[in-house]
Amino acid sequence: MGLTVYDTADLPPEHRFEWWRETVSQGAGPTRVTSDHPAGFSGSMGVLSLGIAQIATMSFPALRSERTARLIHRSDPETYELTLLLGGAMWVSQLRQETLLSPGDFNMWSSSRPYDSQVTDGTAPSRAVTLHLPRALVPLPENKVDRLLAHALPSATGVGAVFARHLVSVVQEAETFTEADGQRLGVMTWDLATAFLAHHLDASDRLPPRTRRQLLLRRLDLFIEDNLADPQLSPPVIAAHHHISVRLLHRLFAGRKESVSETIRRRRLERCSADLLDPLLSALPVHAVATRWGFTDAAGFSRTFRAAYGVSPQEHRRLAARQYG
Repeated sequence: MGLTVYDTADLPPEHRFEWWRETVSQGAGPTRVTSDHPAGFSGSMGVLSLGIAQIATMSFPALRSERTARLIHRSDPETYELTLLLGGAMWVSQLRQETLLSPGDFNMWSSSRPYDSQVTDGTAPSRAVTLHLPRALVPLPENKVDRLLAHALPSATGVGAVFARHLVSVVQEAETFTEADGQRLGVMTWDLATAFLAHHLDASDRLPPRTRRQLLLRRLDLFIEDNLADPQLSPPVIAAHHHISVRLLHRLFAGRKESVSETIRRRRLERCSADLLDPLLSALPVHAVATRWGFTDAAGFSRTFRAAYGVSPQEHRRLAARQYG
């Protein structure tokens, strides 16, 4: 699959800003885009279609984007645009609410309401990931969802962190996806977006059971990923942290190819493999690499590694050194 990338650098300078204006209007509905420096404009965007979900990446300098009542009357795709700001700063305004966004903030705006946003000179170019959400498919009351427009919604912890990391990782790994992967990831992305909005509206009880299950699984995955180095990481520890029973934890993983313990072991081995291949860590003893990722028994680690990779950790390191040396 992969992102379909568009870059103004591929166009003659005199056509770059006009192309950007037209492309933005095609995606978000007619939009008035202005810049104090159109002649030197430089921007890029990528588009990834995941079935039910469409993700876009954007990088652009100082400009202003406005959607007026007249432009909405001309054409309205009736979407919510849920954006994660990755770099720069942006001022946004909608429904008499305005806010200044910083990197790490989510913001949502509606194509059906007048909207104004601005990136001013003197700030770094803005970089963002945007998820397009058709309004008719969002299973939450529109009058409540509109309360979130033009607010800075954080992504540092909780549901926001789960959702933000998911969006970024999907974009980063886009080249590796098959069409079937894209369809499944589209549903997962939609579920996480809905859970994120419901969290901020205190409306989680309105979510379908499948969506709540997917969100909990993602939280479990991220907790495992963040705690692989802890030798105490285990199903009881994971269940206790998330206030669920060990039985429920195993039931949640029952639909996957791996159990909880198998997932922990595989991800630890993958981290160890990467460290053994890293020339910057070539002086680190194998047992130290194992300890670094939660393996406390050196002999047991060696047996487990050989079973997974067909060679011992030392041989794995030597083969890589010969291949790249």
